[in-house]
Amino acid sequence: MVAAHYIKAMNEAITLKTAAGRALLGRCPCCGQGKLMRSYLKQVENCSVCGESFGQIRADDAAPWLTIIVVGHIFLPLAFLVNVDWMPVWAAMGMWAACFAGLALAILPRAKMLFIAILWQTRAPGYKPVELV
Repeated sequence: MVAAHYIKAMNEAITLKTAAGRALLGRCPCCGQGKLMRSYLKQVENCSVCGESFGQIRADDAAPWLTIIVVGHIFLPLAFLVNVDWMPVWAAMGMWAACFAGLALAILPRAKMLFIAILWQTRAPGYKPVELV
């Protein structure tokens, strides 16, 4: 069954948009069915459905970089638009710190999945294919 899914997935040309969309949903960029992560920031070695190998792909510092860009450069300026004059400064600072920490924790694994999909689809230098025997 694994071989059939793998052959079907390899016969179809998977676009970068499709691979990225599947990865952002936490699914295998190849078949779209298996899980891509086994824990918060650990990717699976192989897809449980199609058998595609992801263990050798290294996203390294790309995911934290994207998380910092998104949180620090997109959401932080939006915080200046919200009027929190009705609460003490210490409470507002605590609220924003918790908000941005939660946002960063939510974005980080998705950013890693996105970069894994990009490296997998483009066969970029973080991707080392495993030879089939």
